[in-house]
Amino acid sequence: MSRTSPAEPAPARGQVARRRSGRPGHDADSVLRVAARVFNERGYDGTSMEDLARALGVTKSAIYHHVSGKTELLRRSLDLALDALFAVTREEASTTGPAIDRLENVLHGSVRVLVEQLPHVTLLLRVRGNTEVEKHALTRRREFDHLVADLVREGIAAGEIRDDVDPAVASRLLFGMVNSIVEWYKPDRGLDADELADSLSRIAFRGLRADGSA
Repeated sequence: MSRTSPAEPAPARGQVARRRSGRPGHDADSVLRVAARVFNERGYDGTSMEDLARALGVTKSAIYHHVSGKTELLRRSLDLALDALFAVTREEASTTGPAIDRLENVLHGSVRVLVEQLPHVTLLLRVRGNTEVEKHALTRRREFDHLVADLVREGIAAGEIRDDVDPAVASRLLFGMVNSIVEWYKPDRGLDADELADSLSRIAFRGLRADGSA
């Protein structure tokens, strides 16, 4: 006859919950978000898969469940930021109406994207073209810059933007202000995305409009 052990008492409800919860898992989005943060802190070249696994609190094999490696994480992060920025240029308010208003909507939306996707936009602004993935991202960034400069040209031709402003310089100055936000903006304090974009628009567009109006 086999020996049986006495029945164990059922664990308390709280004990079951603690046992089942364990270490929280990561989905593809959270892996990407943490990877972007670590790339920004350590630099892409200075970050290893071991560094990413440590930051995530998982094994390297757990990361490979989501992506093929570090290069794919970089590509996904940069594409996420760029896709969001280009989506702004396709909004109705960015494609219809006076050029100056379309330009203002692109700027406003770009600030929103920066705040919502801060780690990914920060990474985009720090790439230097050291890899093929980075070179592709820089090419797309230049396409975005050209779209903005074209809006400035349209505004000048329509008499909406003062004609003593060089379109390329104006677009660089506008988005230089936007891009500088990554260096000082703290999501948990101060202005939200819309308030920040409104403040920047007031400062920038009062100087651009041909009639000097707000």
